[in-house]
Amino acid sequence: MTFRKPGWALVGAVLVGAAVALLLSRGAPPSVEDSARSDSAARPPSASGVLVGTSSGMPSPNEPKLAVEQLPMPGCWDGLRDLDKTATLDSLREALGVAVGKRDNLLATYLQERLTEVVGQDAGRGLQVVEWAKQASPPELGLYLDALKAAPAVHDAKVSEALLKLGEDRSMPLQNRSAALDALETQRRLSPSDLARLKAVALDETADSTAWVATRTLGRVMKEDFERTGTHAPYWKELLSIAGKSDDMAVRLLALEMPSYSNPLIGSESFDELQHILTTDRERDVREMAAFRLGVTREPEEALKIYEAAFEKEHDVCVRWAIFRFAVRAAGEKALPLLARLAAKDPRFQRDYAEFKQLYASGTVDFARIWLGKGEHHACLVEEGAPH
Repeated sequence: MTFRKPGWALVGAVLVGAAVALLLSRGAPPSVEDSARSDSAARPPSASGVLVGTSSGMPSPNEPKLAVEQLPMPGCWDGLRDLDKTATLDSLREALGVAVGKRDNLLATYLQERLTEVVGQDAGRGLQVVEWAKQASPPELGLYLDALKAAPAVHDAKVSEALLKLGEDRSMPLQNRSAALDALETQRRLSPSDLARLKAVALDETADSTAWVATRTLGRVMKEDFERTGTHAPYWKELLSIAGKSDDMAVRLLALEMPSYSNPLIGSESFDELQHILTTDRERDVREMAAFRLGVTREPEEALKIYEAAFEKEHDVCVRWAIFRFAVRAAGEKALPLLARLAAKDPRFQRDYAEFKQLYASGTVDFARIWLGKGEHHACLVEEGAPH
């Protein structure tokens, strides 16, 4: 048997078939896999390297869209690295001015912290910052003195004296005086003369908000000294005097409030002045705060006598309620006989007496737990700043 080569007709049929197949393949829709690959290639990656908007298969109609990771980018501060290497007081002051002008709070906060580091323990640098503060206005004023307040140099006697003098200076704007006294609140202790000077500012009728800051600084240093050494009496003596003499209700209220942050026990040496405030102050809030302060005492029996006498003279239900509940804080279960007498005089407190009695009968003794279990029946506890 012999073989023959295919004829031209067969070759032509093969070529026609190939052309048809090629045309069909060009006209067909791409597969899902091919579409995903081409779509991925056309989309740039996100900042995290994740391709946005791609999927590994056909999503269902109800499938939620995948969240795209977006990383926040920090701001770029030109020249900051060079400034850090050669930072000086003057260069940091200039940079702070630029940051404030651009309202860049993050940069300003960073530069404030760097200023604290550059001042360090150097009293001369601390005094230079005080000089800046005399001519400054917010927000630079606060940035300068907050930086100094956090620096070890603020404890140098020359620096603290300069701050106190600035706070006393009636020729200076009140905002500068207040900022200077605020910078003293990180002191570890105050000498008797410093206490007297701060008290004088607190009682100065022309000092306005600076008197309030002086009172707060006195109280905050008391907290620091009490926590370190157990000393509170010299500070509390001046605060109690301020509470009894200031014409500014906010100052009187703050003076009585400040011991709350360290809670020293009050002795009988304070009782006469506290009783005077509790029974004579013209503001309800101050009388309530005096009742509160009397509740933290080493001599609860004497405190109960003061409470009973004050309750008799008081006509405001909210001050009476303060006397009633803080008598419990002062003496615990031993206050129940007094509560019975007070409730007999004012039936509005009969329910309160019954509840306190029941709570102590249940075995609870801690005042915090007693208070948590106690119902509120008088519209006296309001949010700070709300009218009453």
